[in-house]
Amino acid sequence: MSLDTRPRTYATITGTIATFTTPDGRAEPIAAADEEDIRQMIVLRAAAEARRSGTPVELITTGDRGDHHLLVAADGAIVAAPTTPTGSEDVTAPSQQGKEVSEQAPGQSSSQSSSAPEPRPRASFITSRNPTLQSQGGWRGILALLGIPIGPSRAAVDRAENERVVSQQWAGCRTIAVVNGKGGVGKTMTTAMISAVFARYGGGNVLAWDNNDTRGTLGWRTEQGRYDTTIRDLLPAATGLLAPTASVSDITRFVHHQTIDRYDVLRSNPELLATDQRIARAEFDLLMQVAARYYRVVIFDSGNDESADRWLRMIDSSYQLVIPTISAAESAESAALLLDALRHRDDRSRYLADNAVVVVTQAESRGAAAGTAIANGFADQVRIVERIPFDPALKSGPLRLDDLRPATRDAWLRVAAAAARGL
Repeated sequence: MSLDTRPRTYATITGTIATFTTPDGRAEPIAAADEEDIRQMIVLRAAAEARRSGTPVELITTGDRGDHHLLVAADGAIVAAPTTPTGSEDVTAPSQQGKEVSEQAPGQSSSQSSSAPEPRPRASFITSRNPTLQSQGGWRGILALLGIPIGPSRAAVDRAENERVVSQQWAGCRTIAVVNGKGGVGKTMTTAMISAVFARYGGGNVLAWDNNDTRGTLGWRTEQGRYDTTIRDLLPAATGLLAPTASVSDITRFVHHQTIDRYDVLRSNPELLATDQRIARAEFDLLMQVAARYYRVVIFDSGNDESADRWLRMIDSSYQLVIPTISAAESAESAALLLDALRHRDDRSRYLADNAVVVVTQAESRGAAAGTAIANGFADQVRIVERIPFDPALKSGPLRLDDLRPATRDAWLRVAAAAARGL
């Protein structure tokens, strides 16, 4: 069987988390525990596909240790590495560790191959370096000034990794839907906060889209730009914004830039009834084309009507779900019912539900125990659950990242990083 006709699998690796794509196009999350090797787990998953198909499968990996192109047998052995880049680190199965793969040119005998002198390896003049941790503060910084350097804390290392994850760029626009069928659970707050994190660390080009038929309040809790425009103004201009002659600055007339947090807001009109601002499937798709042309990340603040065309089309267009709830039983039950409904809708919606990020916000200064119980209840239902501590800056008024307490800002960074790992 030629290489081109073999089953092909893919894996995208970030730290200890990966997304594995099977030959039939199904995406599966893989996460390694502290003692496990994520790359070995990917090879073993590819080996399972080889056993199922009865032939070695191609494995193409992309991640923080470079890109690799391997051929994996049913027993997990690396049969060949056709296009491994020079200087990169191979994904190696246990049976191949310590071995070298001998390859020779067509028509060359083994004796010729062995007698030819091998070139001496050399170091590259150009090296790729990961961003380093910033200077440390507190007692670690003081000791460093005294010539007694202390390594960064675990919290500092985790924070640096989360900052790296949310700062990355993807090949194409990525979309996140913030959903819960109940009002008052923190959807708008969650949309604004993770939009701010992505924009502040990733350099902008982030859109928060108020995808709401009924009194969406994202515009009320964010800055208004120079124009009093909403999604109803953008819709008739969408075709022109997609024209080859359109300029990147043309979108600014229809969105509201957040001067400190650096993201843009596409507003709905909370003063209009739902009958005056419904958006059909085709209209949503046209608006999504505009958003994907001008932004690298789009975060949807959704409404409560889960049967609306724009709500369903949002789900179909999203890479990741973020499901907020406050620490109240009714809010949590609404989130759980939504997850159940999505799992029964279709395969893609089930994948989104299984890999969702649940955000439990403590809305009052008391009630931490209730939040813990709710978080524990979702632990085996979704990919990850994150907690947001009580912060008075979240209760009302403008939503700005700098107004939050440090612990709250760190919590939203964890939420955004958890969402980014699903993209």
